Order: sequence, then C-alpha cells, then structure tokens
Amino acid sequence: MNTGKTLPEKVVLASGNRGKLREINQVLAGLGMQALPQSDFNVNDAEETGLSFVENAILKARHATRATGLPAIADDSGLEVDALNGAPGIYSARFAGPGATDADNVQKLLAALKDVPEAERTARFQCLMVFMAHAEDSTPLICQGTWEGRILHQPSGENGFGYDPVFFVAGKHCAAAKLSPEVKNHLSHRGQALDKLLTALG
Repeated sequence: MNTGKTLPEKVVLASGNRGKLREINQVLAGLGMQALPQSDFNVNDAEETGLSFVENAILKARHATRATGLPAIADDSGLEVDALNGAPGIYSARFAGPGATDADNVQKLLAALKDVPEAERTARFQCLMVFMAHAEDSTPLICQGTWEGRILHQPSGENGFGYDPVFFVAGKHCAAAKLSPEVKNHLSHRGQALDKLLTALG
C-alpha cells in the first residue's frame, strides 16, 4: 500500500503517558526512530471530545503536530468489557473520574464485575493509532489493533500499566501485567496497531 508517507526519524507522541511512550519506543528503536512525548514541547493534552477511539486519536495527533511542527503519532485505546456493554471504552483512562489513578480504575472495574461469573467476563483492549505527517494532513494513516481476553477477579503481576493486572491473556495463562515487555509488544492491541502503521509507512 502506497500511503505517500514515509518513516521520519523523530515523531511527537501525542500523549504524556510514560507507559505508552516506553512501549512505542521499544518498537521504534529497532528502526532508528524515536518518539518524543508532547510534554517535552510543553504541549498540553488535547481535549478528547470525540465519541470514538478514532475521533479522539485524530484530535490528539492534529493537536500535537500543529503545536510542534513534527509528524505525530497518537493512539486512543481502552478496554471494552462485554458484561458492561463495552464500558469503560473511550473513558477507560478516567473510568473512576477525572484524575483517577490506574488503581482507582481497576478497583471500580472489579466492583462493577463483582457478581459476574467467569464465562461472562470477556473483554478486549482496542487501540486506534493515527500517524499525521503535518497539521493539515487530510489523509492521516489509521491502524487498529484488538487484543482479546477476560477480566480477572483480582490484580496479578507488576509489569505494564492501566488494566494490565486484571486482563487475563488465555494463550499465556496469566495477566498482561506478568508478560515481559517483548511478549506484550508482540501480542498487545498497541503492538498490533503500531506494527500495521510501520508496515504501511514502509
């Protein structure tokens, strides 16, 4: 697929999330690329007014590239839990309210699923990743990754971030927070989306 876009040496990551930055740079490093967090340029988070992952990712990417002049990568990602009709979804990072910590969000999720039996605790991580070459880019590159699993009854593991401690990965028989960074990057929704994006950029 010829996208007319090429791999830059440096991109701005439209996020201040250090977990995301670390995961993305672990993949980009092998390609001689580096993602710099928008906070390095004193860029505040874009207002996420979209009603879907892809809308929010585009808003964030355009905001970051307009403010820095660099090509931007943005992702909007979250957890969809079937028993909660797809919640927390686009509100995953603030499920327990504005300023919520990862632990706050996990505890709210576990409380909401307290009486849900094992077979009905199915869930998936979704990631919509956008690459925007410049602020006026009308054809941003959009890639999606999906990671299926189920929600545990209590947290397990010390790696990762967000909902990783309660996201059970069937093929590995453990929580995502027990996976090594290399294994997680290979399996995860974000890893899948980034791999598709880099393949498209060539």
